[in-house]
Amino acid sequence: MISAMKSASNKLLPALFCLLLVARIQAAEEPKLSPLPAPVSNNAVAISHDEGGARIFSFMGIGPKKTWDAITTSAYEVDPGTGKWTEKRPVPGVAGRLAASAVALHDQVFIFGGYIVDAQGGETTVSDLNVFVPAENRYYRGRDIPVPVDDAVAGLYRDRYIFLIGGWSGSGSKGDAVRNVQVYDTDKDTWMQATPIPGTPVFGHAGAIIGDTIVYVDGAYKNMSGVGPKYIASSDCWAGIIPKKGDITKIEWIKLPAHPGNARYRIAAGAGPLGKKADRIYFSGGTDIPYNYDGIGYNGQPAEPSPVTFAFNDYTGKWETVSEDTPEPTMDHRGLLVTRRGLVIVGGMEKGQQVTAKVTVVKPVSRK
Repeated sequence: MISAMKSASNKLLPALFCLLLVARIQAAEEPKLSPLPAPVSNNAVAISHDEGGARIFSFMGIGPKKTWDAITTSAYEVDPGTGKWTEKRPVPGVAGRLAASAVALHDQVFIFGGYIVDAQGGETTVSDLNVFVPAENRYYRGRDIPVPVDDAVAGLYRDRYIFLIGGWSGSGSKGDAVRNVQVYDTDKDTWMQATPIPGTPVFGHAGAIIGDTIVYVDGAYKNMSGVGPKYIASSDCWAGIIPKKGDITKIEWIKLPAHPGNARYRIAAGAGPLGKKADRIYFSGGTDIPYNYDGIGYNGQPAEPSPVTFAFNDYTGKWETVSEDTPEPTMDHRGLLVTRRGLVIVGGMEKGQQVTAKVTVVKPVSRK
């Protein structure tokens, strides 16, 4: 018996060695992600997965001038085989948008809302739902968002439903943050209204859906005191439990304890399977000073990015600190992408409110 076991072991070792060698070669050959063709911030990002590898997308956003005419309709896609970006057909519309949300599902990318800015600085939320078909480099129009929103949190559920949680809606002084939770059925091209978010409505918050749970944090809300800046940062953190059976619009909301670091605005957030025991929602960057699209706070002070990266562990239901000193932190994000490389952050604003073309990869090594 022992002899037979030794013989089997001797045959197995070379096979295991070959598998490890192949894995290392594949990791070594994985191309580095190139910078975007042009610097952009507040761009909607998404990731899709197919046999060729992960494809990353970036849509619209604002360029280095940070003025109304620097807002772009540009769209880019990264080739997983080369790590290089290619420019795709621009997003339809007479103007580019800021604070839109993008979610990839199967062979399509759904691009929701956002706002446009006119030459006088007026801002208007749009109800557009544009669907990009990468294989054909074309868009088609989905059913408009019932309550137009920008700076909302978007999350994919059961590979069919896309939730839009909160956000800003309206035009100029008539706009405000909303409590709406809107659910888009990608199969039927229809919308449903779910249980509204609790507490103070916010915009520029961050979060995602993991399993049957929505998690969102922070954002900004209107200062009703009449003293100080027009908008201030929220420190609220919430979880929404989606029913596993029955009506998915009946959400149970639960307040969570504070996350690591200060309350922040426009954090990069995304959900993924990195981790030993459970999926996590990761949060990185953002700033504790709510600001307009130029990076200058509503309090008149320049906003600067936070170096803190943290995560919500779906297995323990607790927060984890990933890094208190993330290299080259950024702000002004519409999401991050969880890949086998790590947490991919596309564009954004660096220190000094500088719009960047960098594609940063944060390695998530959690510290409780």
